[in-house]
Amino acid sequence: MNRFWTVNRNWAANPALPPPRSQTSYSAFKGFWSIGPFAKGGPPSLPIAAWAKLPCNWSPQTLRESEKFGIESHRSTDGTGIVGHRARIIVSNYERLHYFDPTDFAGCVCDESSILKSFDGVRRKEITEFMRKLPYRLLCTATAAPNDYIELGTSSEALGELGHMDMLNRFFKNDQHTIKPTIYRHRGLNFAKLEDKAKWRFKGHAEIPFWQWVCSWSRAIRRPSDLGFQDDGFILPPLVETQHLVNSQTLVPGFLFSLPAVGLQEQREERRRTIRERCEKIAALVDTKESALVWCHLNDEGNLLEKIIPDAQQVSGDDSDEAKEAKFLDFINGDLRVLVTKPKIGAWGLNFQHCSHVTFFPSHSFEQYYQGVRRCWRFGQKNPVRVDIVTTEGEKTVLENLQKKATAADRMFSNLVNEMNRALTICRTGKFENQIEVPKWL
Repeated sequence: MNRFWTVNRNWAANPALPPPRSQTSYSAFKGFWSIGPFAKGGPPSLPIAAWAKLPCNWSPQTLRESEKFGIESHRSTDGTGIVGHRARIIVSNYERLHYFDPTDFAGCVCDESSILKSFDGVRRKEITEFMRKLPYRLLCTATAAPNDYIELGTSSEALGELGHMDMLNRFFKNDQHTIKPTIYRHRGLNFAKLEDKAKWRFKGHAEIPFWQWVCSWSRAIRRPSDLGFQDDGFILPPLVETQHLVNSQTLVPGFLFSLPAVGLQEQREERRRTIRERCEKIAALVDTKESALVWCHLNDEGNLLEKIIPDAQQVSGDDSDEAKEAKFLDFINGDLRVLVTKPKIGAWGLNFQHCSHVTFFPSHSFEQYYQGVRRCWRFGQKNPVRVDIVTTEGEKTVLENLQKKATAADRMFSNLVNEMNRALTICRTGKFENQIEVPKWL
């Protein structure tokens, strides 16, 4: 289970603690971190959940785990009653952040902090501004930079390290020689080459120093041995990923056979044109007596899957919070055999270790795929986890891009683990130790 902990150096995670065995101890880790500032005499620390629409998810789970370990916590949705409250941890959601005053808190914990990844995102700016003057800050995520390494700059900025643009100028470059490269279309020019020119890439000398700098404010762990512990008891069962290529029954007008889709528009058209074929393949794969978790991306996919799969129910965006909670709990308790939903609804924070069969339609989001699979393939899972990826000839490029991002993510964690003992600290301001000599004639 990959975990990426980014910490303010004023309050770093204790490396002597063993890594989390399950979601329970992971929640406990965040809980014990949060009571640190309170124990020093400061006001309550505020963990901010990544989930806002589902009451049964992160916030209630954190409250239950805090109670197990004797840590007082309180859930607040409007920011009232914070000052003077006896609870050591105040739990809320990102969407409720504007109700809170950062001066009421000594620290902040952000779970699923990959929400910060978009430099232009409104939510990132709001969270960064909230954390700016807090002395104790902790970011926790398994997908710190799901699309590109440059997304680590937003986490660095939120923790008070180098700003995002400062990081780009120091370690990266692009062929357009601009601070904000753009992709433009021009007749006669290859679009792929234009896209490559607009991408940020490491400067020739900067890759190793970059990972050393990241390790000065973060810690990464995939297994206990990454921190010097034994892996006994922390080895997950096998993950079996199988790709299924479905033949499209409806061809693109004017074509005699299927070709890989080029560009997002063609990929969307291919996805909608092959809904029936792909959903019928999924229905055949989950036609067993075992529990199955079926991920989809389109409303039409979810509606058709719910219709053709026996014992299946869909959690959709139209459901009320109470309906979503009831369906998720039914699936967790074993009262529902097949759960159909979208990754953006249920791929974060939930534990489905009782289920060992996952199906997926590939997309460009490695974060959604990773989080979707990890709902089942996590500590506490006792059986090998089977992941069936169903795609078509036209969506081969989508699957290739997803695999490319998975390779890059694994490389990122490998580099972080390798460089954790050679951290390179880069101060935002220079230190001048020599005394200034004033000329006598002044």
